[in-house]
Amino acid sequence: MDRITFNPNQCGGRPCIRGMRIRVKDVLELLAAGVGEAEILADYPYLESEDIRACLAYAAAGADHAILKVH
Repeated sequence: MDRITFNPNQCGGRPCIRGMRIRVKDVLELLAAGVGEAEILADYPYLESEDIRACLAYAAAGADHAILKVH
């Protein structure tokens, strides 16, 4: 997760990749739209495969929360 960075002066403090101005959300949206890793890496040559995996790991960690059952 060291590839995911936070800077309050960049992208509104949203999580970015290695201090660059590409947000985790941007990569996740591309993947969700069906864009493959090879195409993402071709379009953003400064990204690495590990960056894409870090975005997925970040999203997975964020989705792992308890669901409270209220009666």
